[in-house]
Amino acid sequence: MLRAAETVAKTDTGLQRRDNEDSAYARSPVFVVADGMGGAQAGEVASRIAVETFEQGLPEDGSPEERLASRAREANKRIHELSRTEPERAGMGTTLTAAYVDRDDLSIAHVGDSRAYLFRDGALERLTQDHSLVDELVRRGKLTEEQAAEHPQRSIITRALGPEADVAVDTWTYPLRAGDIVLLCSDGLTSMISDERVAEVLARSTGLEEAAQGLIDEANHAGGRDNITVVLFRLEEVGPDAAVDQPTLVGITAPQVAGGAVAQRTPAPANTATSSAGTPPAAPAAAASAAEARRRRRPRLARTQGPPPSAPATGRRRHWKPVAAAVSTLIVLFLLGGGGWLASRQLFFVGTNSQGVVTIYRGLPYDLPAGIKLYESYYVSGVPVSAVPADRRSQLLNHHLRSQSDASNLVKALELGQVSR
Repeated sequence: MLRAAETVAKTDTGLQRRDNEDSAYARSPVFVVADGMGGAQAGEVASRIAVETFEQGLPEDGSPEERLASRAREANKRIHELSRTEPERAGMGTTLTAAYVDRDDLSIAHVGDSRAYLFRDGALERLTQDHSLVDELVRRGKLTEEQAAEHPQRSIITRALGPEADVAVDTWTYPLRAGDIVLLCSDGLTSMISDERVAEVLARSTGLEEAAQGLIDEANHAGGRDNITVVLFRLEEVGPDAAVDQPTLVGITAPQVAGGAVAQRTPAPANTATSSAGTPPAAPAAAASAAEARRRRRPRLARTQGPPPSAPATGRRRHWKPVAAAVSTLIVLFLLGGGGWLASRQLFFVGTNSQGVVTIYRGLPYDLPAGIKLYESYYVSGVPVSAVPADRRSQLLNHHLRSQSDASNLVKALELGQVSR
């Protein structure tokens, strides 16, 4: 079985923030990073509640993924209720990336844009997917990685603990082996330096204390625009009777780094880092084994634990009473008989599809008996409904008839993050 042999947690305010809204917890076998939002005395409260929820340990029942997700939902409930009872903390929330070492596996629960990485044999692999507007657009092919890195709305996240009463928690489980290093971090690190640069710092460092400080220094050299939190732990093989709880080495510093070159922000190519200092290159068989392990991990999509974010009714989900059905039948007969059907092809409306993604439909927003629809999907955007400000959804996604240009301009504005409260 495996345990965390060396653990380091560090947080830094950065160079452009006055307060630190990040929180972290690192005591084997549980590790957590949370990045609060909502301003001082709100974001830091939210992230601290998330960490405190995990400090009490995991529930006894369920798989590691289910137990992590249960704590995440508990934290979400506590944050949400507090934000509703204390007006000065309304709207506060936090990201969460939590990891649990279970014998030879690493289970992760994730909400938001903090991240988890695995560093093995000199190669860095990202284990989580950001719940952010730009990451969603990249996954849908609407933006390139280069465009996403400079997008003006790259800090907008589409899922967090706290803003809603319910939250969907993504979970994964990955196989581990002795010598692996796991990194949890807030986006104050990854928004400033590339994954390739992270791998280079880990590879050249002689220990995790040096590596953690090196990552923080690199982020500050690149501008330090946000709080930076890093949790690192290295796995070692132990006997079945060995204790798993290990003391945590925590360092909280605020180095003021002046000058320095800005790190180039480019996507990290796979397997570009060299072997870490003091670790001999993997033998061909070991390298093949590592490649096979990575290959096995990638295809599995994240499980979503708990209810997904609520979404307005979509254009595909209509339930009509008999009278309404009769009226609809008259409408379609009129359209078909009077040539109005062709005219309806010039009408559009905006709603959401069954996956909760903002979609432009062509036609009329009606369902008829026998499954007849008076509309068709015209354009599926890369914007999840959770990215649309809650107080604007009924105004924007209301199925009102629009021209093609009006509907297209609205969705384009949503994709570019130009629609605000």
